Amino acid sequence: MPVLWIALIVLAAAAIAYVLARRSALASAQGDVRRMHSLPSYYGWHAFIMTALPALLLMLVWLIFQPLFIENRIAAQLPAEATATATAQQLAMRDVRSVADGLQAAISSGAITPDEMEAFTNDPSTLRARLGEAGVALGGNVTPETLEAAQNFRALASTMSLTMTVLVLGVALAGAAIALKQVRPDFWARNAVEKTVMGFLIFASAIAIFTTISIVFSMVFETMNFFSQYPWQSFFFGTTWSPVFHGNSQLGIIPLLWGTLYISFIALLVAVPIGLFAAIYLSEYASNRVRSFAKPLIEVLAGIPTIVYGLFALVTVGPLLRDYFAQPMGLGSSGTSVMTAGLVMGIMIIPFVSSLSDDIINSVPQSLRDGSLGLGATKSETIRQVVLPAALPGIVGAVLLAASRAIGETMIVVLGAGAAARLGLNPFEAMTTITVKIVSQLTGDTDFNSPETLVAFALGLTLFVITLGLNIFALYIVRKYREQYE
Repeated sequence: MPVLWIALIVLAAAAIAYVLARRSALASAQGDVRRMHSLPSYYGWHAFIMTALPALLLMLVWLIFQPLFIENRIAAQLPAEATATATAQQLAMRDVRSVADGLQAAISSGAITPDEMEAFTNDPSTLRARLGEAGVALGGNVTPETLEAAQNFRALASTMSLTMTVLVLGVALAGAAIALKQVRPDFWARNAVEKTVMGFLIFASAIAIFTTISIVFSMVFETMNFFSQYPWQSFFFGTTWSPVFHGNSQLGIIPLLWGTLYISFIALLVAVPIGLFAAIYLSEYASNRVRSFAKPLIEVLAGIPTIVYGLFALVTVGPLLRDYFAQPMGLGSSGTSVMTAGLVMGIMIIPFVSSLSDDIINSVPQSLRDGSLGLGATKSETIRQVVLPAALPGIVGAVLLAASRAIGETMIVVLGAGAAARLGLNPFEAMTTITVKIVSQLTGDTDFNSPETLVAFALGLTLFVITLGLNIFALYIVRKYREQYE
């Protein structure tokens, strides 16, 4: 039975349990719900949770571990030469899964019958031809061993799926029975439901925390593997980036780090003043009519795909800067440059600054403005000395978000700034960033365990540490200069 149908049956059973438990609670109350510890709906939700939650958790865990169990069992049946190495075993199991999927598709469509499978065991080549005539593409190498393993794979998967269906439905029914039995006046159904909801909220928070920890550890382990093959001194202090996939690579991060910070700095020079001034105007000066159409128009910039910004930089901004600034001043003749990427990236992150700053400024209590104006301050003095200090934590958060967005951008840099890793102060020269090189090092037909590929994880970890440092610094500034109000 498909997994979706099992889940729907469990939810239907949980809905029925909810109705039965609520009716039972009303019957136990005998017309006076004050006799019950909790409202009847809590007894219903308790029955719903007891029916659905354990069954769905069991199904989730089963679906996670079932493929691992099946592959280990089938791999043990393959010839020794097919599992001599981890790579060989992966390739062999890929063929087995491909053949098993093709057989399942053929049997489901009626192209062949299960009774015909025995005729193909001795001559697997005829199986491919037969399925080809039926319009079923069969991938992988079809050998007698692969065909036998594929049949065992299908049989074991079918048996385990049937077992899972029985166990999941059994757990659902058992949970419903227990919940219905607990419907009585002295059962604290509300407390049980609230504890379950609180546990779910804690689990949701833990997912975010463990995801962050997993990301960090995955980068740390691969970075350690990289530094076991390449000296860390050359990585952190090297001024040359020249990966050569046949050896003798120079993988210094300083040119990439310089390009990242240089482009991000120009982007923030564009985005922060424009975004902050736009937020001040919209929140303090603009009429409701102007604000109603100006704010959505600014936020439209955040919804434009970055590839469109990249094309805008490549086709419009780059040639414009080259023809009217770089070439006349003798600073360069290329349309791809730091200035091109920085300007377009700054335009892209204006909504991150303006929208968040606008919301923060609007959240400043009106009583602060009224008090300042009542003491004789002008509107501009009130904004400068009262409103902005009160909104400083949110504004710093908006700038930090914009900085993180600029540091992590890739597509605009590829099309607007080029891919040259170099050190220099000329803003009209082509440079590149860490994120661009992470993508380039992880693409292509290169050995994953080579330093030229593993350097991407070291670059990613370095970028993570830089971003974390920016967050800590911003938190320090906010706490030091934040205005306190009663």
